[in-house]
Amino acid sequence: MAPQHGPRRARIAFSDSAAKELENISSEAEIHALDRALVVISVDPDVGEPLAGDASGPQLRQYVDEVESVRVLYFVTALRTVVVVAYIEV
Repeated sequence: MAPQHGPRRARIAFSDSAAKELENISSEAEIHALDRALVVISVDPDVGEPLAGDASGPQLRQYVDEVESVRVLYFVTALRTVVVVAYIEV
């Protein structure tokens, strides 16, 4: 019997500004906290709460992990295969 796999994860991509923020993270604890948040988002892109906006583009969402002190702003592509991170706060 073939092994069963869970649902496919969304791929994570970073905007230019989020990539610059990522470069400024130097603490191992902050990297670990952000990694955990990104895994949560990749498994379930709807986990974050929608932010106010219009319907002209992708819905901006916010995921906050109070325990790890991480905040990620992101949007999901139309095919739900890529999550584009717009902002990182650790």
